[in-house]
Amino acid sequence: MALNFFDQFASPTLLGIPLIALALTLPWILFPTPSTRWLNNRLLTLQSWSINRFTQQLLLPLNMAGHKWALLFTSLMVFLMSLNMLGLLPYTFTPTTQLSLNMGLAVPLWLATVIIGMRNQPTHALGHLLPEGTPTPLIPILIIIETISLFIRPLALGVRLTANLTAGHLLIQLIATAAFVLLPLMPTVAILTATLLLLLTLLEVAVAMIQAYVFVLLLSLYLQENV
Repeated sequence: MALNFFDQFASPTLLGIPLIALALTLPWILFPTPSTRWLNNRLLTLQSWSINRFTQQLLLPLNMAGHKWALLFTSLMVFLMSLNMLGLLPYTFTPTTQLSLNMGLAVPLWLATVIIGMRNQPTHALGHLLPEGTPTPLIPILIIIETISLFIRPLALGVRLTANLTAGHLLIQLIATAAFVLLPLMPTVAILTATLLLLLTLLEVAVAMIQAYVFVLLLSLYLQENV
């Protein structure tokens, strides 16, 4: 039974071909296409309003040089949010529960922010490795600690997203299994467990959106240090 709980995180295959590429492509097909009319439907209006508000909040602390990343950050958040939300549907696969995918998104974007900082203002970028006013004997130790913390950032981005979604999916499956087993034995307890499952599902919907936002927000903070 313990192995079956983790089978949902295995990448589905068809004739030996991984279907994770299909799972990554599906959200783009579901997005509504903008029309050329002056008045759009309610879905497009809500989508445009939410994206505009998110972009304004995200780019508020950034200078004009960081505004070039607006399209990338907005697209990434919508993409991650769609993957996380679709993964809550029954009989679906959540690609963002794979650490390899999350690291594949986190490492290049984090590295791009570091390269921009080293190219545009190398003195300021290297200055983050040594806080001002550090005593002389502590300088080598602090440089090592700050360098390690710098390289841990992409790992923290990927692991945070993976761990939160994996824990939520496991908890949902455990409670759903408990409700199914208890139904013929103790119907009242099973109904209470199903109610808890419903509340947990609503919580996971919020977590799916929040984690996508946090992923992009932390990338914007890393960019803010280097532009």
